[in-house]
Amino acid sequence: MDEMNILEKQMLENMENLKKLGVECYKYNFEFTHTIKELIEKKDDFLDKDIQVKIAGRIVSERKHGKVIFWDIKDQMEKIQLYIKKDVIGEKKFEEIKYYDLGDIIGVTGKLFKTHSGELTLFVSEVEILSKSLKPLPEKFHGLKDVEIRYRKRYLDLIVNDESKKVFLKRTQIINGIRDFLNSKGFVEVETPILQPIYGGAFAQPFVTHHNAHDMTLYLRIANELYLKRLIVGGINRVYEFAKDFRNEGIDRTHNPEFTQVEFYQAYADYNDMMELVEDMFLKLVPEKKIIYQGKEISFEKPWKRVDFYESLSNVVGEDLKGVSVEKLKSVAKKFDVDIEGKKTFGKVLDELFSELVQKKIVQPTFIINHPIEISPLARKHREKEGVVERFEAVVFGMEIGNSFSELNDPLDQKERFLKQIEERKLGDVEAFVMDEDYVDALMYGMPPTGGVGIGIDRTVMLLTDQDSIRDVVLFPLLKPEK
Repeated sequence: MDEMNILEKQMLENMENLKKLGVECYKYNFEFTHTIKELIEKKDDFLDKDIQVKIAGRIVSERKHGKVIFWDIKDQMEKIQLYIKKDVIGEKKFEEIKYYDLGDIIGVTGKLFKTHSGELTLFVSEVEILSKSLKPLPEKFHGLKDVEIRYRKRYLDLIVNDESKKVFLKRTQIINGIRDFLNSKGFVEVETPILQPIYGGAFAQPFVTHHNAHDMTLYLRIANELYLKRLIVGGINRVYEFAKDFRNEGIDRTHNPEFTQVEFYQAYADYNDMMELVEDMFLKLVPEKKIIYQGKEISFEKPWKRVDFYESLSNVVGEDLKGVSVEKLKSVAKKFDVDIEGKKTFGKVLDELFSELVQKKIVQPTFIINHPIEISPLARKHREKEGVVERFEAVVFGMEIGNSFSELNDPLDQKERFLKQIEERKLGDVEAFVMDEDYVDALMYGMPPTGGVGIGIDRTVMLLTDQDSIRDVVLFPLLKPEK
């Protein structure tokens, strides 16, 4: 029997011994007076005063000295030392707690004081077990280092890794910061369908499901864009949604098939207005204006650099690629050793060239502007330049964190673009858009000039918490089944 199984056997025996003593090992509730954090923050109100407080937490360390036991207990993030004396809690209770294990969740009552070494400590007068742990925690000095286990057993990761827990608490703060920013600008938060009869709004393959009652095929949304723009048509002039989106694609350090975006749309605005809005949003999220990401200083000070799509790519390859044939693009890809396997159309090959040769080398916050019309079927044609649209991608440290258009509101042009996408699909582009007749019909009633933005929440959290992988900012990332 290995060491882990021996420990588990001992913990199970400890629970049986507690039951023999008449102890209920899984309580229904516990009325605490303070969290450990509150107690620490308000310590001066309680130190060396005859005030009883009640706190709860998980036992994370133990030191025994005869008739005295020192425990450290921890709740969400904070930890405090407990001082338990046999003469105070009584012989019967002292006999009981010898069957408590590291990992058990307990509730205690006591008074706050400082030890001779100055450590804040609770002198315990009452203690009870609230939930018995039956599996040992990872060894405290080494923690949970196996990345696979950290992702697969996130609850264990959160118990033993404070840094991991901080990331997810910070994620909530970032989302709340974006929400507060948009609310302050007069945007209205809404909810749109996740199950959609026609998927659209992005280049992606969907997850397919079936509704039995209506006997109809449905898709998990790949984007919520077309629904939000229907609301602009309906007269809600500033609208946003935090959306779970789903794309049937591969997994790497910046992609998870289930991910979170915030999309927001503003009537009577264009992509220039949205650039300024994104800059201001990040200054709200990063009031100090700078962060360190993967050892490099990133500055979010305004204005972010603007880089033209075709011009920047031409500077790298040494020639203008606007309007060339797909065969020419493939020859350029071969020359620069860019893998374009599976990319068959002009737009897809061009986009891959740009991603590999330009985007991945961008470090500071940058707006890539004026994309080819072939890869932007929902964006307005540029008002001055041929063959491109009014679009930007926000890129930081080689990652696209946002996408935006001056939204296409000409229904006839939009229908023509959809038809062009149908031709792309026939050429083998399985991610090409499908025709959404109802959306075109909505545009027929008139959509005001509109600017729209989608910001990837997961990648933004990666940046602002200095994490290298999307799986470190998604609580339960998709993993292959365990063998």
